[in-house]
Amino acid sequence: MRHLSAGHFLTILSNRKTSRSEGKTKMRVCVTGAGGFAASWLVKLLLSKGYIVHGTVRDPSDEKYAHLKELENATQNLILYKADLLDYVSIASAVAGCEGVFHVASPVPPSKVPDPEVLLEPAVTGTKNVLKACLEAKVKRVIVVSSIAAISMKSDWPKDVVMDESCWSDELYCRTTENWYCLSKTVAEREALDFASANALDVVTVCPGLIWGPMLQSTINASSLVLINLLKGTRETVENTTRNIVDVRDLAEAMLLVYENKEASGRYIAISHVIKTLDLIGILKCLFPNYNYPKNILEVEEGKAYSTKKLQLLGWKFRTLEEMIKDAVHYYQSAHLLE
Repeated sequence: MRHLSAGHFLTILSNRKTSRSEGKTKMRVCVTGAGGFAASWLVKLLLSKGYIVHGTVRDPSDEKYAHLKELENATQNLILYKADLLDYVSIASAVAGCEGVFHVASPVPPSKVPDPEVLLEPAVTGTKNVLKACLEAKVKRVIVVSSIAAISMKSDWPKDVVMDESCWSDELYCRTTENWYCLSKTVAEREALDFASANALDVVTVCPGLIWGPMLQSTINASSLVLINLLKGTRETVENTTRNIVDVRDLAEAMLLVYENKEASGRYIAISHVIKTLDLIGILKCLFPNYNYPKNILEVEEGKAYSTKKLQLLGWKFRTLEEMIKDAVHYYQSAHLLE
């Protein structure tokens, strides 16, 4: 990790559990929430590696999933399933016949929600449904995407101690502070690992930081909105918070890495760069000077530090912060999101 300053389906060509290309068997995997920011890049990566992908979406005919149809190899190897995390039958249908499952779908609100169940039920019950379907389908490995939100929420954590995969957010503290997103990620990940232990299911979790980078989907996701708002100067005053960032493409690579590496187990923190907001704005001004950046910066308590040693020991590599920012902003510009 670098510290820097300044259907039910879209396309069905085959319902066989395997297909052969050049004498090799293609592995079949399922990606939940396939149309989302991180999941779309994962689907793109899997298709490029020759995987057959079952992607779950709310409505395969919805135009907001059109980008998935345009991915390379999608015509031959992508099948979209109409599924709801709270509907076990629909999830089981999508998972059937798959060797591996990437559970990426989870609600990420753009702002604070008044009703915690809006986040808790799909996150927790949805995860249980996916894992039960995986057990029934005899899936070999499940990758669950969690968040550093399931690691970071501890009020009494010493400032000079680095957090790693052994750390868990305090559920009571999450409730007391009404941080329902952190609570939902914490409870869902614990449930996943407990279920795995009780049922001898191979589950590995990935805990990314703030996910940035170019988008494939047409709708703006919550994490990208953070960077977009900085560029647009939506607020004149912002806090000088510590940003723990990962490029969405590097996150996709991390998910595939822990899926394919037989030695992978437990939890993995995925953060590539750490930077404070003031330094980030300084870099943005150098790269893209013509935007209306926030003018006032409020100093706040220093953020927590995280270790990504475990993931890097598996061979994970990541892009530079400059490349990530440039690619993200160039996409925002091409999509007219900064006007």
